[in-house]
Amino acid sequence: MEETPYRHTPILPSSRQQISEQSDLDDPALFINRELSWLEFNRRVLEEAQDESHPLLERVKFLAIFSNNLDEFFMIRVSGLREQLESGILKTSDDGMTPAEQLAAIRRTLEPMLAEHRRTWQEDLLPKLDAEDIHIIPYDKLKKKQRRLLNKYFRNEIFPTLTPLAFDPGHPFPHISNLSLNLAVVVDDPEHGERFARVKVPGFFPRLLRIPSEERADIFEGLPLSDVKADNFVWIEEVIKNNLDDLFPGLEVKAAYPFRVTRDADIEIEEDEAADLLAAIEQGVESRFFGKVVRLEVDKAMPKRIRDILVENLGLQPYQVYALDGPVGMASLWELMDVDRPDLKYKPFTPSVPPALNTGESIFSVIRRQDIMLYLPYDSFAPVLDFLDAAAEDPNVLAIKQTLYRVGKNAPVVKELMKAREFGKQVAALVELKARFDEENNIVWAKALERAGVHVVYGLIGLKTHAKLLMVVRR
Repeated sequence: MEETPYRHTPILPSSRQQISEQSDLDDPALFINRELSWLEFNRRVLEEAQDESHPLLERVKFLAIFSNNLDEFFMIRVSGLREQLESGILKTSDDGMTPAEQLAAIRRTLEPMLAEHRRTWQEDLLPKLDAEDIHIIPYDKLKKKQRRLLNKYFRNEIFPTLTPLAFDPGHPFPHISNLSLNLAVVVDDPEHGERFARVKVPGFFPRLLRIPSEERADIFEGLPLSDVKADNFVWIEEVIKNNLDDLFPGLEVKAAYPFRVTRDADIEIEEDEAADLLAAIEQGVESRFFGKVVRLEVDKAMPKRIRDILVENLGLQPYQVYALDGPVGMASLWELMDVDRPDLKYKPFTPSVPPALNTGESIFSVIRRQDIMLYLPYDSFAPVLDFLDAAAEDPNVLAIKQTLYRVGKNAPVVKELMKAREFGKQVAALVELKARFDEENNIVWAKALERAGVHVVYGLIGLKTHAKLLMVVRR
């Protein structure tokens, strides 16, 4: 297959240096900046979205991954640099850059990358989706029956959940939650003149709303949009934006512009001083709600005066604002993976189970006779759960000990450990509470394990336990 022009982007070639025996290994010229190196990694994710050898919806997924990665990058890495800058820390990184220089370099590197991301979506993938009869339709391009159906959905479903918050001398600037999608609304009040309000787009609705074709719109009168199977979509913020008159009766809605903020989500804990690590992590998770804003994304069409209101009230500098030509928050493109088009996705992979474990023989008998190596993800994880299940029920098993890092929502491993307690086993689990962005989920399961009688250890001071270990003590 012919190679696309996007592949094999060189990684920071200007940073390559010849090293001799006389080289000073502390020389900053020998180091690649950590943050810029990460951005180059994410550029390669973008290149996967541009690679025509991938199925179309898989390419869209890579665009979503690129955006999601950037969100986490700003929440953790950029927020850390911003905190150093505000604290007056001038210490340079190994490559010799100050926090201010790193922030400037990130901006310079990221701007053309974001432009390429938008171009890939608007000029490459969007037309190809249209050609495959998967349509992202601008609100003003909807047919009359489609628009009527969406407006009815707005009044019945979305409207009751919206809470417009005005901003003026009598009302403080509203709190903007992390990664939430919002509309900055400008209204004309006959009594008070022009006013500014914020409308938060509810996160529990799909970002991309399915709608039927014009020919089938009448069929869905009185039916939920969730019944729609056609692959026609509208951005939810466009539906809200075009129905704002219902939200501001008696006022003239002059304009509305999407925007989104990214907050510092890093949890800093002095573990040596924390008397209760669990409580400290819980408090840290709650504090994320009020983390400092490190990035503001706005619609490129937003006027400077509206942008300035946001910048001033969010305590930002101009370099923290990113004006985007297109939808804000493109990680939502993940939703298109729900489209039932297997021809536009990779064929699902079914991991295998080693033949020795498919005989129906006791797993303990099998591993007594021979060692078995599971090579994930090519081999199934099911034998691990089978092993745990057998250990939980086996009367010869005395104890089970396991480390847990990212537990997951359903947590079958945790349920097996709880089952083992029900069968009277001694069970111990090291639950790593510092698994980034999984802290809250891990806390929930750690407490559930404790209630079940499992001896739980909350990680090790100064270390983060990534290891996946399981030990079964058996007579």
